[in-house]
Amino acid sequence: MSLFDDLPLDQAPRFDDRILIGTSGYSFADWVGPFYPARIRSSDFLSYYARHFNAVEVNSTYYHVPSPRVLQLMEKKTPPGFHFVVKLNHAMTHEASREAGLYREFLAVLEPLKAAGKYDGLLAQFPWGFRRTPENAGHLEFLRERFAVEPLFVEFRNASWLTPELEPWLRDRSLGYCSVDEPRLTGLVPPVTLVTTGDAYVRLHGRNAENWWGRGSGDRYDYEYSREELEEWRRKVLELADKARRTYLFFNNCHAGQAARNAKLMQEMMRQQKM
Repeated sequence: MSLFDDLPLDQAPRFDDRILIGTSGYSFADWVGPFYPARIRSSDFLSYYARHFNAVEVNSTYYHVPSPRVLQLMEKKTPPGFHFVVKLNHAMTHEASREAGLYREFLAVLEPLKAAGKYDGLLAQFPWGFRRTPENAGHLEFLRERFAVEPLFVEFRNASWLTPELEPWLRDRSLGYCSVDEPRLTGLVPPVTLVTTGDAYVRLHGRNAENWWGRGSGDRYDYEYSREELEEWRRKVLELADKARRTYLFFNNCHAGQAARNAKLMQEMMRQQKM
């Protein structure tokens, strides 16, 4: 059996409508046991997930651009009021592609979520090699133009972007800043919080410094936060929520169900705060 109560589909835990907690992706075979119940079909993962969380990052779009039918089927497995944020394809963020057909195809994929009122925006996650240069700033301008009417959040991995000019630059272009938690390693982005659009956004990747740069045999996202570490972010998220219309908090430490466990623990810590 799963360690998690199997709530009715329309009763995902709620504690503050301004704060949405979920995970970066949900379709992981190694979550069976740690989160999903034994013998569950992979086609039922999202329905089960939606009993516990009311938001998810769709990260499969990073690897390939699916047909709109795929996101339509995903939407049907979630209740009214569920929230999707969709990750940009790696060709856009890691290869700086400007191929017009890629962007037309990607925008078409979003239509089922928009029609259902469950689409909240896009996440552009850039690699560490995406440094602050005029060329890369120009690519951000291009993405903003290509997704002109879409809510667009930007995640930097390279600390060179953190200059005094960044906040107003993002705000002027209606680009949301994605705050991150990751190992405290030279060159990585520290846990800075900014609100540059109406919504705030946070991603927690874990602090697996040993494997972050590919050393060893482990997964860089193989990390489980302690309650004390999450308390640091609980306070930060509440501060963001006081400034933003809505604050997204997604756990990306997805190895072996750790993201789901930490997201559930954060939900409980938020509920205790409200009591």
